Amino acid sequence: MENSAFIALGSNLGIRYDYLMNAIKLLKHDTKIQLVNISSIYETDPVGYEDQDLFLNMVIEIKTDYNAQELLDVCLNTEAKLGRKREIKWGPRTIDLDILLFNQENIETEKLMVPHPRMHERAFVLIPLLEIQSDLFIPRMEKPLKTYLNELADKEGVRVWKQKNGEDVSGPIEN
Repeated sequence: MENSAFIALGSNLGIRYDYLMNAIKLLKHDTKIQLVNISSIYETDPVGYEDQDLFLNMVIEIKTDYNAQELLDVCLNTEAKLGRKREIKWGPRTIDLDILLFNQENIETEKLMVPHPRMHERAFVLIPLLEIQSDLFIPRMEKPLKTYLNELADKEGVRVWKQKNGEDVSGPIEN
């Protein structure tokens, strides 16, 4: 697998944990995707549209033979299979998959921007991302991601919900 990517997953409708795990299972069953690493799962306060339930968020690292646009299509199809409806910007969702990073590429198309344009402003993305890759430095950003995280004020809105520890999180994903 030639490409490396980090994907943020989030859910705040229904059985949130199951939506996260089912999204990972769908990605893992794709022969062009290999799961490399997963973060702990964090319960987070909503951002943007705040009149909604708490989210579960996590980040996964994958290797893939897809290019970035193809991977976006896979993510959108995975969301659709799991009942994602886009009714309110930043609103409630069964599952959300966002490509944060794709190799060290800068991609700007009508449908895809990588690195994700707001990731450095969101503790619910940075905390799980830095958990699995603590020394990330992003092209076009002046500072390491740790510095952006240290400057954020909303870190208390991100709490560990299910700690990653070998079989604890990956057990159900193996099925």
